[in-house]
Amino acid sequence: MSSNTADNSQNNHDQQHEHIVDNVPTEAFWKSKYPPALNSELNFNQYKHLLDVFSQSCKKYADKPAFSNMDHVMTYAELDEYSSIFAGYLQKKTNLQKGDRIAIQLPNVLQYPVVLFGAIKAGLVIVNTNPLYTAREMKHQFNDSGAKALVVLDHFANLAQEVVPETNIKNVIVCRLGDMMPRLKRYLVNFVVKRVKKMVPEYNMPTAVMFRSIIKNGSVNDYTPVAEPNADDIAVIQYTGGTTGVAKGAMLTHRNLVSNMMQTNAILSDFKRGEEVMVVPLPLYHIFCFTVSCMAVLELGCHSLLITNPRDIPGFIKTLQKNKFTSLAGLNTLFVGLMKNEGFKDVDWSNLKLTVSGGMALQSSVAKRWADATGCEICEGYGMTESSPVACANPPDAIQVGTIGLPVAGTLAKIIGEDGQTLPMGEQGELCIKGPQVMKGYWERPDATADTIEDGWLKTGDIALIQEDGYIKIVDRKKDMILVSGFNVYPNEVEDVVAGHPKVLESAAIGVPCEKSGEKIKLFVVRKDPSLTEQEIIEFARKELTGYKVPKIVEFRDELPKTNVGKILRRKLRDEQEVKTS
Repeated sequence: MSSNTADNSQNNHDQQHEHIVDNVPTEAFWKSKYPPALNSELNFNQYKHLLDVFSQSCKKYADKPAFSNMDHVMTYAELDEYSSIFAGYLQKKTNLQKGDRIAIQLPNVLQYPVVLFGAIKAGLVIVNTNPLYTAREMKHQFNDSGAKALVVLDHFANLAQEVVPETNIKNVIVCRLGDMMPRLKRYLVNFVVKRVKKMVPEYNMPTAVMFRSIIKNGSVNDYTPVAEPNADDIAVIQYTGGTTGVAKGAMLTHRNLVSNMMQTNAILSDFKRGEEVMVVPLPLYHIFCFTVSCMAVLELGCHSLLITNPRDIPGFIKTLQKNKFTSLAGLNTLFVGLMKNEGFKDVDWSNLKLTVSGGMALQSSVAKRWADATGCEICEGYGMTESSPVACANPPDAIQVGTIGLPVAGTLAKIIGEDGQTLPMGEQGELCIKGPQVMKGYWERPDATADTIEDGWLKTGDIALIQEDGYIKIVDRKKDMILVSGFNVYPNEVEDVVAGHPKVLESAAIGVPCEKSGEKIKLFVVRKDPSLTEQEIIEFARKELTGYKVPKIVEFRDELPKTNVGKILRRKLRDEQEVKTS
């Protein structure tokens, strides 16, 4: 090594050392690792709140497509108009006040952005609700959030009918699949869905209002702009299990979501404003897609192509074949499903310049197959509901498969040990992050907030290490959470439901590898009645749990491994499964 090279190497080492204080890499450290395109300073005060982003985008891109679904396009100007009509209805025809919570239980349809931005215009707080929730799950979320209104697709109105009387919800608005389509197509779609495919169970809610009647009979003049929200006002209560326990509502403020939107768009620096088309198969009610595919690309003037049912892979493939698109947000499960379909090879991938993966771990073999097939590498990121959600991401032009990349702009990361002390780089411990996107806290759960956020640092519950080059690698999960197709499943909830079966003595749930969904749930059961079967348990669980939470495998045992104080050792069960599959 020449003396000049040695001097430069030493200077780089010294500079890196200066950028690490008390074992915590500073923002300057992370910036030194960014590609040049990501090194610009972000002005997190550029937008005051979400409505500021929305109004500016609607003016700037008025005639551009904002969202499309089932071959029908809604422009930014139309989105602005329809959302104002909906906001006016909420103001004039209901008793809802600024700060009240409204639950939105819709899949990826054009009604979703109309309802979302209309509710925000009316000063309401959004509670995103999974349409596949069971009655028990809906009841918990509605009551915990104190929701006073619900917007639901008629496919799920029968469950709403069962749950609403046991909540504080006084206003129910029912959508039909074709509500935002032209008249003839609207009638045809709604008729086929209800009468031919029988996808809408019978329900009876005489006081419910039909969404279509609101849009048809309303006027933009009914809307009166409310007082502008403060940056620290809650915009969304997004439910998650956090790092432990029962589902809790993460309070995401306007500042949190605007900051994360800007952090995400810094990564999308190659996007041409007003020209990109993003395929959106992941649900908008999920925080990853909410921030990336609903907020971030809206600010960029992108056209979001909404996929209502991504499980219908042949139908999804047909949509891809009919449209030119430049980006796609998905997850490991989806990429596998698409590549298995015969029609995948007939899709024109030539315009695809960005594939984003989030919500669950991306398998290296899947990433390689996708890149080989489409010519576009997958950019993997990492986040939590509690971080709005994007905390780390691989720069599109400097991807390291198998890592979650670098903290996004304005974000710090550190690793702590069991004693809470910060560990040197390269050592494994719990990943903690700090930045403007970290939530305000859990809704009405100060103790849980204190356990999760300490001095502004969010404890992720994931075991990770920071490489010398700054890229972060997730090693394991600290807690027992199971990740099925990007959705958190907490063993306690599964076990609590199964405990209600009269033939079950005790049980333990763990996640086991699954090529399709990343992980699937395996349940270990000690029987009270020897006649109990695997199918009985699965059918019982299916009545109380959303599909992805239902165990796929049941193994009966005479006893479960426990600590000396009687606590079931899930870790030991997982270790046994790893030995079996190794």
